[in-house]
Amino acid sequence: MFKAESGEVNRFDPQWSQSVDPFPSSFESSTPTLTKPRTSGYTIYIDLPDTEEEMLLVHGYLGHRVKVTRDVGLYLRSQEDKRPPRPLYGEWSDPDYRHVEIPAPDNETLAQLKSKGFLTRRTQAQELSFFRQFATQKAKRQVNTLPYYLIMPTYSCNLRCPYCFQDHMRTDPAYKHLLTTMSEETVDLIFEQLPVLEQRHQVDKSQELTRTYKFFGGEPLLKDSRPIVEYFMAKARSHSKAKFVAISNGTELHHYRDLLGKNGISEIQITLDGKPEEHDKRRIYPDGTGSFSLIADNITMALQAGVQISARVNVDKNNVNDLPSLANTIKQYGWHEYKNFRTYLAVIVAHNDQTEEKVCFGTRELNHAFIKLKRQYPDCDVFQFDGDTMKQKARQVFDTGRENSIMSSQYCGAHTKMYVIDPFADIYACYEKTGDKKIRIGHFDKTSGLNINQQNECNWRSRTVASNSVCAQCRYALYCGGGCAINAEVRTGKLHANFCDSFGKRFRESIAEVYSERAES
Repeated sequence: MFKAESGEVNRFDPQWSQSVDPFPSSFESSTPTLTKPRTSGYTIYIDLPDTEEEMLLVHGYLGHRVKVTRDVGLYLRSQEDKRPPRPLYGEWSDPDYRHVEIPAPDNETLAQLKSKGFLTRRTQAQELSFFRQFATQKAKRQVNTLPYYLIMPTYSCNLRCPYCFQDHMRTDPAYKHLLTTMSEETVDLIFEQLPVLEQRHQVDKSQELTRTYKFFGGEPLLKDSRPIVEYFMAKARSHSKAKFVAISNGTELHHYRDLLGKNGISEIQITLDGKPEEHDKRRIYPDGTGSFSLIADNITMALQAGVQISARVNVDKNNVNDLPSLANTIKQYGWHEYKNFRTYLAVIVAHNDQTEEKVCFGTRELNHAFIKLKRQYPDCDVFQFDGDTMKQKARQVFDTGRENSIMSSQYCGAHTKMYVIDPFADIYACYEKTGDKKIRIGHFDKTSGLNINQQNECNWRSRTVASNSVCAQCRYALYCGGGCAINAEVRTGKLHANFCDSFGKRFRESIAEVYSERAES
C-alpha cells in the first residue's frame, strides 16, 4: 500500500524509489568519459496535478522511479543536453538555463540520482549506443518464445464497412481470386510445418505448451466457413493443447453456437459502431441494410455460452456523442452484468479514401473528449478507453519486478513472433498487410515445406526502437515500442517510421493519476 507522507518532502524520497531492471553488467563496466555527470536523456519527468513542489522521475530503460522535490527536478532538467518536455500541469516554467545556474542537490541526493541512472557520466553518444544494445538484447529475448498464430479461413466478408482496410478486396475485381476458403489440405500442411516454424524461436519441445490460435478474416466465422474452422480446431487439439479466440463481426455467430465456450472459441472481439441507428449506417450489408440487431442477439447468446466478449466501439468525431445512447443500449441488453463482457473505445485511422482524416481522433484527443462526456453522462462508465489501458501500464511501473517488466523494444507481435496464415498457406507478419504475395514473409509448400522470404521477414522483424533513430533517442521508447507500423506507414509512407500518437503525454498523465490515487489511499 502506498501512503502519502506528512510534513516536508525530502529532496530524494526513498519511499517512492523502486528498481525494475537492475543495472546490466555492461552498464557498470563501460568506461564513462565525462568528469561532470549529465542528466540521462531517458529521464521521464512526471509533474503532478495537485502540487508544484514535487515530481516523480521514471528512468526510460532502467525502470527506476523516485519522488523528488521540484528543485531536484529543475536541477536535472538544467543538466540535460536537450530541452526536456514541457510540464503537463501548472503555470510554472523552467528558468532560462543560459543565464540562471540551478544549485545542485546535496551529496546524498546526487549519489542516489547517480545510482539510479538519472545522472550519468556517459556522453550522449555513449548513452545512445548503450541504449541500442540494451533494446536489441531485449528484442532478442522477446522473439525466443512460443509464437502465436492468426488463422484466416477466408478473405471473404458479408459486410461492407466503409472504413475497412480490406475494402478493396471486396470491391476491386482484381482481388476476386482471394475470396475463397481454406482447404483441409492447407490445414494439414500448416500443422505439418508448425514444428519447423517453431524451431526458429527455440521452442522447447519437451514442454507441454498451449498454443493460441486467433481466427481472423475477412470474416472468419461465416456460415460457409464453419466446416473448415471445425476441422482446424480438431486438428489443433490433436497437435497440442489449444486455445481458440476470434475477431468477428458477429453476424453469423449463431451458426457456431456449439463451438463456443470455455473448451471451444472462448474469446471473441466484436465491433459496435455507436448507437443502433449509427451502427446500421456503418456496419452494413452489400445492399445497405444494417446489422446491429443480429449482432446484439449473438452477443447475448455468446455471453450465455461463457464466451469472453470484447465489444470494440470505433469512435470518430461524428459518433462520439452517440456513446451515452449506446451505453444505455448496453444496459438495456444487460451485457454489463456479465463478468465475461467488456467494451472499449478505439480510434478510427484513415486507411482508405472513404475515411476522412479530419473526422478521426488522435488517441489523447479521444481520451479528453470521453472524460468530458463521462462527467456529463455517468452511464458511459461501461466503456473502457485508452486512459484505462495506460493506467494499467502505469500501475505496473509502480508494481512490477524485472520478470514481468512492461518495457518492450517492439510495438506488437508483427515484429516478434506473430504469424498470420491465410487460405493459400501464405504467411504474413501483420494482419493489416495480407493478400499481397509480394510482402508475405513466408509460405508453406507441399513439396519444399516452410519457405521464408528473408528480406520481407527482416523488414518486419527488424523494426525496433533501436533501429529507428527517432525512437532510439526518445525517453519513452521502451514503454511505447515505437507505435503502430501500419499507422506510421499511412502517415509517412515508411513502415520503419515512428508513430507517437501523443504517447509521452498520455503516459505521464497516467503515471500522475495512479500516483495520486495511491497517495490518497
